[in-house]
Amino acid sequence: MRVIIVGCGRVGSTLAAQLVTEGHDVRLVDRQPKARRRLPPAFPGTFHVGNGFSRPVLEAAGIVHADACVAVTSGDNSNIVSARTAKETYRVPVVLARIHDPIRADVYRDLGIPTISSVPWAVSRIHQMLLHRHLTPELSFGNGETLLIRSQLPAYLTGRQLTEFDVDGEIRVVEITRAGRSLLPAHGVLAEPGDLVTFAVAATALGRLRGFLDKELGT
Repeated sequence: MRVIIVGCGRVGSTLAAQLVTEGHDVRLVDRQPKARRRLPPAFPGTFHVGNGFSRPVLEAAGIVHADACVAVTSGDNSNIVSARTAKETYRVPVVLARIHDPIRADVYRDLGIPTISSVPWAVSRIHQMLLHRHLTPELSFGNGETLLIRSQLPAYLTGRQLTEFDVDGEIRVVEITRAGRSLLPAHGVLAEPGDLVTFAVAATALGRLRGFLDKELGT
């Protein structure tokens, strides 16, 4: 996958380093030539100096054939212009943008651009780690509003239907790993000893999920 990253700060450089180790074609754009120093030695991707919303700069970075563009500069205005240019001018299939002011998230959403907002994500993660230490998310979506949680079921829940754990709009069992094999929960499937269950859960319902796992349902 060819990825254009606009902004070679801490986020951009770390993301670039991870993507290249996974075999992706990474092209970075930053206004400051010295930003290149944040990249690891012998970085195999390319680095382009200039504004991330400049068409000549983006084209030199290969945006015409890009599969994704990520705008992660320190400025919200720069990110939104870069993201819009990638999405509307070059029709890049996947466009993401970082924002520092969560109030602006609605602007991006109206433009159809998914955003990563530092403040809500950080607050959500800190809250999870403080209050739900034994429920570590495997994956989060949006700004952390929806999580994937894996947990081994307590022995006292053995024999209960897994669909009993579903709470509309809050918690849903989406996968079971049983004896090393993964399966999707069908109606009527009962919990067995040693089941490792994956829950999709709203961040606001973590307390409720913890209650499910700490005591028997309905008590």
